[in-house]
Amino acid sequence: MSASFNDQLVAVLPRLRRFARGLTGSAVEADDLVQAACERALARAHQFQAGTRFDSWMFRIVQTVWIDQLRARDIRRTESEDEALGAGTDEPVRRVEARLALREVQAAIGALPAEQRLALLLVTVEGLSYKEAAEVAEVPVGTIMSRLARARITLVAKFGGDALRGSTEDAKAE
Repeated sequence: MSASFNDQLVAVLPRLRRFARGLTGSAVEADDLVQAACERALARAHQFQAGTRFDSWMFRIVQTVWIDQLRARDIRRTESEDEALGAGTDEPVRRVEARLALREVQAAIGALPAEQRLALLLVTVEGLSYKEAAEVAEVPVGTIMSRLARARITLVAKFGGDALRGSTEDAKAE
């Protein structure tokens, strides 16, 4: 195993954790998933083809381990405890409101079918191109585009197009 392999693995860890968090909905489960994926990658380092994208290879491993875990058991979601509210400022209230909104978005994303959630996370969170996301998911590019479109439609329906338009107009007015 080369130093370059290890360097690439360390460099991609934050993105893997973010991707795993999106898949599992839990920081603890995400860490376990990333650890399992790293173990698998290290054991199979000889299978990595030089000249290909290391991050795509690792995303595929995370996805495969996640699917294996889904098949083996039900995923338990844990939520972190809210911070105690402070006095003298509305900042703690805004943080709680933001956290609640984030949980609502996470729940909506978590309610998407696994294939749509995967496409959404790869393209919108990880910033992969449709082609790269299709390679990770091992499906045609058109399938990624279709899954992503259905995921977006579901989320817009959940949160209301008027609310989204209103926030855009508010941002333009500022």
